[in-house]
Amino acid sequence: MRRLFTSEAVSEGHPDKFCDIIADTILDECLKQDEESRVACEVLAKDETIVVAGEMTTNAIIDIKKIVKDVIKEIGYDDYEPEVINLLNHQSPDIAQGVDIGGAGDQGIMFGYANSETKELMPLAIVLAHKLVALATKFRKSGEFKWAKPDMKSQVTIEYNNNEKRIDTILMSIQHDENYNEKEFKEFIKTNIMKQVAKQYNLNEDFNVLINPTGRFVIGGPKGDCGLTGRKLIVDTYGGYAPHGGGAFSGKDPSKVDRSASYMARYIAKNIVEKGLATECLIELSYAIGVEKPISIFVDCNGTNTIKIEEIIKFINNNFDLTPRGMIKTLKLREPIYHLTARGGHFGREFLDDEGRIECTWETCKAF
Repeated sequence: MRRLFTSEAVSEGHPDKFCDIIADTILDECLKQDEESRVACEVLAKDETIVVAGEMTTNAIIDIKKIVKDVIKEIGYDDYEPEVINLLNHQSPDIAQGVDIGGAGDQGIMFGYANSETKELMPLAIVLAHKLVALATKFRKSGEFKWAKPDMKSQVTIEYNNNEKRIDTILMSIQHDENYNEKEFKEFIKTNIMKQVAKQYNLNEDFNVLINPTGRFVIGGPKGDCGLTGRKLIVDTYGGYAPHGGGAFSGKDPSKVDRSASYMARYIAKNIVEKGLATECLIELSYAIGVEKPISIFVDCNGTNTIKIEEIIKFINNNFDLTPRGMIKTLKLREPIYHLTARGGHFGREFLDDEGRIECTWETCKAF
């Protein structure tokens, strides 16, 4: 039976991702100075205004305007000089009293997922979508990709037909200079980005191609669209292939289980698949604010498990500390690494930096 499945990804210059990066850079700066910082930071960007809002409890002294300016420069919006409005204040004592004793920073449900479809143990469509944007961004920054600007989106449709899979369609929308050679621009995308990523995964190169379907993409970033933290949840996770609890990651310190438990759920799911206990694994964890241990653990392996689900849940309880403090310690989540997670998806990467130095701890496999 023929089925189609599609996932998308966005670049660091996309207005929503731009906001995620600012929020996580603020978090990192707090953690550098005070690893016990509690941060819940939201960012909104529209036209010439950026609003930074939320709650923090930290001993760190940070310059919000400088952080915003540095992120703008790093991404490449050289002609963008917005007004920055800072609405950050202290965390509510009602929340703090539950977190102080080691409880979760909020209630909620979190999901983790892994399958054996790719070497990353991730769904194929989202892996390809991220690779496309990453390669295009790399070429833009090196100067090889002429006329390209920071705001980009990719979308990949995979065709599944019985046991075979192929790329059906790749769509890319990439911001460009006012004066550009459209034919050369599109040929570069097709040849040096789309086909190169397909080759990396030994996939077909005769897919359908869509590039800037409106015919023009000059105005991008916050000037083209309003940006907001937490609006690219599916891009950040599994491309729609698995459920999402609804809680965003960026701007939140790891006492917030929206982030730490989602990372732990991925860590567990990946370990289960890597250990051969299943070829597909979905984990759901639920928490109550101020309570240490999860209320529930749900496991679904879609019939691919090699041992009983009850045994898998027992394996999880025996080998993983699911308290907020335990997850933070296991995955080393007090490190200032979060601005790197805001680019290229939070899952499916062995290292967070391009140099292969900063290990993505929730993507490692544990020895049992």
